[in-house]
Amino acid sequence: MGHELAKVRQSAVLPYRWRKRRLELLLVTSLDTGRWVVPKGNIAPDYTPRESAEKEAFEEAGVRGAVSKKDIGHYAYKKADVKGGAICRVELYPMQVETVEDDWPEKAMRRRKWMPVERAAAAVAEPRLSELMLAFADTAEPA
Repeated sequence: MGHELAKVRQSAVLPYRWRKRRLELLLVTSLDTGRWVVPKGNIAPDYTPRESAEKEAFEEAGVRGAVSKKDIGHYAYKKADVKGGAICRVELYPMQVETVEDDWPEKAMRRRKWMPVERAAAAVAEPRLSELMLAFADTAEPA
């Protein structure tokens, strides 16, 4: 999928934590298909892509934390035809999760799950997102 076709700019977080010196990523289910995705959305007016990604992390996954100042890359995907079928270009920002809330805006609409990196990378549909996850894992260091 060529990025030159991208029509909609979005941003996302890659929520992560360290458990027993092992990196884990948090995924959420999408609203329409229930597949595993990272928290993402259209860049909100008056927000930077990073700020918008941070907002989506809380709304979709109920997590807060330290969001990297720089994205680690981008990936593209096609929205479902019922949602207009637009091609979206998503900037991905790592976020070290500091707080996991018990209640959040989209709790009733989504599931969230911590996964080892390899499992998370296999669970998402977008090959480029999988690559970004694995590349991040290669460079991430325990806090």
